[in-house]
Amino acid sequence: MSRKSRFLAAAIPLAVTLILPAATASAAPVRSDDAAAQAQSRQPATLAPKPDAAGEKAAANAAVRYSPDSRSTQVTLRSPGSSYLKVHFASVRLLPGDRITVASPSGREVHTYRGDPTVRKQRGDSPFTVHGGTGFAAMSIDGDTAVVTLHSAKKRGNAAALTRQGFGARIDSYFRGFTQAEYASANPRTFSVCGAEDRRDTTCYKTSHPTEYAKSRAVARQLLNGLGHCTSWRVGDTNTMLTNQHCMESAADLRGSEFQFDYECATCGGRNPGAGVKVSGAELLKLSPLSALDYALFSVNNFESIQQFGTLYLETREPTAGERIYIPGHGDTLPKRLTIVEDGGGNCVIRTPSSGVNTGYMCDTSGGNSGSPVLAGSSHKVIALHHLGGCPNWGTRISLVYKEISALIDNEPGTADSRVLSG
Repeated sequence: MSRKSRFLAAAIPLAVTLILPAATASAAPVRSDDAAAQAQSRQPATLAPKPDAAGEKAAANAAVRYSPDSRSTQVTLRSPGSSYLKVHFASVRLLPGDRITVASPSGREVHTYRGDPTVRKQRGDSPFTVHGGTGFAAMSIDGDTAVVTLHSAKKRGNAAALTRQGFGARIDSYFRGFTQAEYASANPRTFSVCGAEDRRDTTCYKTSHPTEYAKSRAVARQLLNGLGHCTSWRVGDTNTMLTNQHCMESAADLRGSEFQFDYECATCGGRNPGAGVKVSGAELLKLSPLSALDYALFSVNNFESIQQFGTLYLETREPTAGERIYIPGHGDTLPKRLTIVEDGGGNCVIRTPSSGVNTGYMCDTSGGNSGSPVLAGSSHKVIALHHLGGCPNWGTRISLVYKEISALIDNEPGTADSRVLSG
């Protein structure tokens, strides 16, 4: 099947549905946390973990133009079965007071732009990402359908002239999220669920483990360049977040990433997550490569929108054998889950306090968990940064990370400062 987009018959002249054929564009190389479970200990120079491939990109050719007969025109993009759609605009040029929205059919998610925010970001514009070249991508829409609407303050009798002058919006590509079957096929990995699956939706622990649940709220799902998934989280009281460097190798990766907070099921086992809150990357503050500590410290735009989810703080001590730990994260791209117990029902614990820069455990993880915080049960502070699977699974000891980033974060609860103000 051709990758070229096809227009079907429109229901009305001002509303067009564009059915997107299954994308055949190659996904970015997979960067799975579990595809190289023992990479660092055996072949750190030749085999590296990578974010899981979450989707793929393909070309499109659609336009939303002004109309002389209506205050709104609309194109609906649909890729049947996809887990998300992320629309890339080659250009957006609007008259003052007008806007473009990218929304789910139900209106659960709505992203608004009053022009091209890479040219001039206007008050009320939603976050966005950039992916090289011109234009920008709207934040993703969960599900297989995105409705793109041009809202005009009034009917434009000169609509044809406006079109000739380049007004309106042009869509040149899109990212689509894999189905679960496609995801499994695209991400072969070594076994990092250590025995039976012991992870549960975070909501399952809301009453029985209220502190663990509360701490998990600071954890977000990262969509990297529209194509890959990892886990990221707030650290300290200011606008700073952490993930793995193999999930964010450059400032370009950050500009192409979005971070979804509050993506968790409403009921235990319900598979009914809300839309959450999505923000984009702002400033890359510090990196350490996989060959060292494998972390990326960064800030986000629209920071005020995610402060409601709380933050995490770092342990400055070393892990100890047998101490209780727990891991929140977005393994397998799913709504947030918590690993609190191991096989047999006992607590997750540190098994290997120190091996190189790592600490080891048998708590369940999987692809997409890269970047997850490993929290100490005694203090509910982060004691490791998860980055390798294979049972045992491994995290960089956060005491080592803290030594490198302490001047860039505020690690004292309740102490405000202004060291990082991006976004």
